[in-house]
Amino acid sequence: MRDSIASEVLSASVAGAFSASALYPLEVLKTKMQAESKGSVKKSENDEKDASNDIEDTEIVKKEEDQKPISAVQYAKSMYSEGGVAPFYAGIETSAFQSATEKALYFFAYTALKNSYSLFSGSNKMGPAINLILGCLAEWAHLPLTLPLDCWTTQIQTGDNGSKAPFAILTTMLTEGDGIRGMYKGIQAYTVLCLKPSIQYTVFEQVKGILIARKRLAKSSYKKGADTLSAAEAFLLGMIARTVATVAVFPYLRAKVMLQSQKDSSDGKPNIPAMILKMYSNGGLSECFQGIGPELTRGVFSAALMLMCKEKISVAIQKSLKS
Repeated sequence: MRDSIASEVLSASVAGAFSASALYPLEVLKTKMQAESKGSVKKSENDEKDASNDIEDTEIVKKEEDQKPISAVQYAKSMYSEGGVAPFYAGIETSAFQSATEKALYFFAYTALKNSYSLFSGSNKMGPAINLILGCLAEWAHLPLTLPLDCWTTQIQTGDNGSKAPFAILTTMLTEGDGIRGMYKGIQAYTVLCLKPSIQYTVFEQVKGILIARKRLAKSSYKKGADTLSAAEAFLLGMIARTVATVAVFPYLRAKVMLQSQKDSSDGKPNIPAMILKMYSNGGLSECFQGIGPELTRGVFSAALMLMCKEKISVAIQKSLKS
């Protein structure tokens, strides 16, 4: 049991850091796109109406009408023209550390819970419902440590930080914002977002079990590799699992990013449901799903890469521990 937990934690940590770093420019792109809102334009319009004349109001409305959604490629070109390559790698160190920590703690909790369930139930078989429940519990287990790291990384990626170093940004967040409490912005979203990794890994584990069972049934393929997925199988299955999970919870994911990217609380204490309603009223479903293209591209390839690497690293670690 200890060997199982050790291999899961080590393989998940290394694979998580690697996949996050390999696709980091897409991470920055999708985060910045998700953080932007048409509502910010409307808010500025309302503020100006109270303090400016009719001519200024007309100019603001015209600017709002001229503002059209742009594609991820156009957004990336705009970022590059303004700051070159540097903005695409802002915060890569904290993101890699956050991803490694998150994956290690998630799989530590998930594997421990799964082993405990098998011990008390007397069966190694778990249905999708049990997998989802254990996955949700495992997700909440790492949030006290990883959510502040996530909030910090989001501020590095989306904030107007000039040439500030990451630790200088962290100091500003702690001293000028809401302190430690401000590092947990968006935690409400995890009442739903905790389902994302649960759905992803449940889909992966359930389909993986089916594929391995089919391999075992085929006598010709029942050999040394019949109990594991090939790199290609793990990669493709990881892509499918991440796509299903991302589409299911994306509006909550975007609302969380928008909350974390805010530097003040002039609107009182915004919450996740109110943020989602605001997005929908500003632009309908297209506003709720703004940035889903880069999110799916990065998320799907990141998850596929992470699960493929984790699968192979885990097998290697288990072999070395047994020998």
